Amino acid sequence: MLPASPAWSRLGEHLRETQIIGSIQSTLYWDQNTRMPIGGAAWRGEQLSLMATQLHARQSSTQYADLVQAAREEWNQQTETDDLGPRGRNLDLLEEDLRRQQSLDPALVSALATAKASGYNLWQQARSASDFSQFAPALQRLIQLRQEQARQLAEPRSCWETLAQPFEPDLSLKRLQEVFAPLREALPDLVAETASSPRSRTASWDLPEPAQQQLCDALLNSWGRNPAITCVARSPHPFSITLGPADYRITTRVVQGQPLSCFLATAHEWGHSLYEQGLPDQSHQWFAWPLGQATSMAVHESQSLFWENRVARSRPFADRWWRQFAAMGAPLDGAEDLWRALNPLAPGLNRVEADELSYGLHILIRTDLEIALLEQGLDVADLPAEWNRRYGELLGVTPANDAEGCLQDVHWSEGLFGYFPSYLLGHLISAQLCQAMTSEIGAPEDHVASGDITPLLGWLRQHVHPVGRALNAEDLVRQVTGRLLDSTAFLEHVRGKVQASQSA
Repeated sequence: MLPASPAWSRLGEHLRETQIIGSIQSTLYWDQNTRMPIGGAAWRGEQLSLMATQLHARQSSTQYADLVQAAREEWNQQTETDDLGPRGRNLDLLEEDLRRQQSLDPALVSALATAKASGYNLWQQARSASDFSQFAPALQRLIQLRQEQARQLAEPRSCWETLAQPFEPDLSLKRLQEVFAPLREALPDLVAETASSPRSRTASWDLPEPAQQQLCDALLNSWGRNPAITCVARSPHPFSITLGPADYRITTRVVQGQPLSCFLATAHEWGHSLYEQGLPDQSHQWFAWPLGQATSMAVHESQSLFWENRVARSRPFADRWWRQFAAMGAPLDGAEDLWRALNPLAPGLNRVEADELSYGLHILIRTDLEIALLEQGLDVADLPAEWNRRYGELLGVTPANDAEGCLQDVHWSEGLFGYFPSYLLGHLISAQLCQAMTSEIGAPEDHVASGDITPLLGWLRQHVHPVGRALNAEDLVRQVTGRLLDSTAFLEHVRGKVQASQSA
């Protein structure tokens, strides 16, 4: 690596200060989701609007553009090779983001921040009352603002594709539909097959909230949580967020009548946090630079889904944990009971609580609906009915109210259009990476059975986490697995789970 140089150092300091401001914004978001009283929503919206405006100014200013240009000129003078290396890749990504930031009107950035804060508040109220009409105007406003954002960015992409780029760089609708096509064909038949099975049912018992919390704490401790740098809280919708180089937060929630929801959400969000903790040189050089950021949200999801589905839902995990659940009051006669409760393979209404098989249909419905809202003229007022119709057709279940239906997710209340496909892409990436992992160090389930999961994290730390944004998601998958991303490994995995669930 080349030694530090004046232009590079000045740019790095600017990025570090920008990252600090961004972390303050994220801390406000964390508080909004965990402890802020509902009465603080309007003031919080003003705070977030101000922070967003200041961040945009720093990321689009002439001064910043000059710093990037000086660093590029300095880099060009220092190297004559075609191999860009980490500095060259960082500069490419910074220049790309600078172009996007300079394309946006500051008034739009401010309006979006205000609309997101208001949208989140109204979504909470509408969800509590199960009344979509309370949230519909906010959703309409967010759609209009995001459409305007896509127009201002003026990229050679459709509106939805443009909005998806921050989550999945280089993703196109054509490629997305190509990857998802086999799932649209296979998943409905597999879900229908399992829905008729007497073994495909959810847990009919519950656990007290303190018992669920103790089990979650035990899980994180067994997976190596360091409380000096991690924090766990409650929120209406579980999430993971990084506030600094040694400040990693996750949230979870307890759902009445679903004794494993909190446990699996904790496993899922901890997988996100482990990925963040393993990104390139989090404590020093690259934290404020693009290479220190996640490859994409699909890769992020692949990591959370790995720990949730390939570890916490595995049979060896049930073998090792069922006694702890029984000691907390779960009516289990053995590991098989816990495994089946962890893997009900029964179609339901809620995405977060969905099994591995039906989960993909939840995502396909959301993806199609947000494309329809943004690009195909679907009226916001028609969203609940259209949501319910698709659930009836694809999953054989129909929401009884708006809270069970189109109000269950937080994403659209924050204008996060283009995010949902990352969840299903994450399933595909996780399965394909698991195949590569198995060929090198053995099946994940074997390590769970041995009681030593450190080789699993070690493999991910070597092959996936340190990549950061050096590659996009598909290039990372091809580098690690030797082939393009497809649905083959995932469908093999879920078909094997269907067969296992229906066995005697």
